[in-house]
Amino acid sequence: MIDSHCHLDCIDVSAREGGVWSVLDFAQQHGVDRMLCISITLGNDGPRQLAKVHERVWATVGIHPCHAHEEPGVTVEQLLELAKADSVIALGETGLDGFHDPVTDVQRESFVTHLEAGKQARLPIVVHTRDARDETIELIKAHGSTETAGVLHCFTESWDMAQQAIDLGYYISMSGIVSFPKATNVHEVCRKIPGDRLLIETDAPWLAPVPYRGKPNEPAFVSHVAEAVAMLRGTSPEAIAEQTTENFYRLFQAANA
Repeated sequence: MIDSHCHLDCIDVSAREGGVWSVLDFAQQHGVDRMLCISITLGNDGPRQLAKVHERVWATVGIHPCHAHEEPGVTVEQLLELAKADSVIALGETGLDGFHDPVTDVQRESFVTHLEAGKQARLPIVVHTRDARDETIELIKAHGSTETAGVLHCFTESWDMAQQAIDLGYYISMSGIVSFPKATNVHEVCRKIPGDRLLIETDAPWLAPVPYRGKPNEPAFVSHVAEAVAMLRGTSPEAIAEQTTENFYRLFQAANA
C-alpha cells in the first residue's frame, strides 16, 4: 500500500540505527511500499532530497497555509521551476487554515498561486483545509483545474464539503483520526466516500492511529489506517490497500513515469 501523505523529513531518526532507511524498511515490513513526502515550505528541500535518494519516496512542492506568512509573495513561476524535479508529483500542501486564527489574505494568495501553478504544470494539488469549508471550495472552483484536481488530505470536515470536492474531481484522504473512537464525523465521511475517490495516509510524524495514538507516527502505521477504514466500510484491509493504491496512481499520474 501507499502512504499518500507523510512528512518523512520531520520524523526524528536520531536514535534509530539506519536513520531514514530504518523508517522505510519498517514501513515495507508492514506492507507499505511507497510514500509521498509532503513539502510545507519552499526553503526546506528535505522532501525533494529524500525522494531523489530513495526510490520508494516521491515529493511535493508547496507551502503549508500555517507557514504562508513566512514565505509571502510566492509566484507561479517559482513553483513551476521547483516542480520540474523528477521526484515531484504534486503541489502542496497548500490551502486554508482558520483553526487557530482567522484565514489571512496571505493564505488565500498562496493557495490561489498553487492552484494556478497546478493548472499549468498539470499536477494535482494536496490541500490542507481546516475551519474554512466554504472558502476552500470557492477558491478551488474559481482557480483549480478541471483536468488535474487533487486531494483534501487528513479530512476532518463535513460530508457536504467532501461531496462538493468530489464533484470537482478531488479525492478524500483518511488519516489516523479515522481510528479514533470519538471522531464520528470522520467515520461518517469514511463510510460515504466513493471507493474510487478514497486515499489513506499517516500525516507522520503526527496523528498516529490507534493503537499508537499519542506516540510518534510513521508510514508503517498507514496499515492501521487501512484496518480502521476497512472496518467502517465493511470490507478487508487488503481490499482497501488495493483500492487506495489504484486511486493513488490514478490521481498522481506522474508517479507512473
